Amino acid sequence: MTPIIAPSILASDFANLQREVEMINASQADWVHIDIMDGVFVPNLSMGLPVVEAIKRHAKKPLDIHLMIVQPEKFVEAFQKAGAASISVHVEACPHLHRNVQQIKSLGCKAGVAINPHTPVSGLSDLIQDIDLVCLMSVNPGFGGQKFIERTYDKIRELKAMIESRSAKTLIEIDGGVNQQNAKLLCDAGADVLVAGNFVFSSSNPKEVIQRLKEMR
Repeated sequence: MTPIIAPSILASDFANLQREVEMINASQADWVHIDIMDGVFVPNLSMGLPVVEAIKRHAKKPLDIHLMIVQPEKFVEAFQKAGAASISVHVEACPHLHRNVQQIKSLGCKAGVAINPHTPVSGLSDLIQDIDLVCLMSVNPGFGGQKFIERTYDKIRELKAMIESRSAKTLIEIDGGVNQQNAKLLCDAGADVLVAGNFVFSSSNPKEVIQRLKEMR
């Protein structure tokens, strides 16, 4: 299966954001991944609604919004209006996760659930058929450029078995430390979507890097 490639705009050059988005448009990337951080759920701040709206004005690929924030239910509608095609909320931030998922779906977006490295995937078993996307964090959320956590492969296989046993259509997205060395291993384990940040944007030829990820064997 050919993976869905979602470059993470967090690693891009914010001083030239339109140029970076246009590069993604011209590449073989499928989605634009956008991390939203509030400085509470994770120890960092990123962009907010005005930046997402600006990206949407130039993006020709769907916006994949990853909310690393507390009380995401207060903001999902605003991000949908800003242009989100999919919205992922963290299981650790959602004591009423079913309600959060249904809220996102009611807005016409694909509903994603993100889980931190320490969180077991087993907690999604009762909800997996309602989830469009599970975003497995393969680094600790909050900062780019971290080392990939090897335990992720086992979590992918466990999650894939759960999805198949329930005949669900849920996609598995990997976020953090994705590169040319581990991309094929991730897909072989069952990943469907690869989020790549520094690996893409630190390259002298980001489009070529995206192409290599897309066409890996």
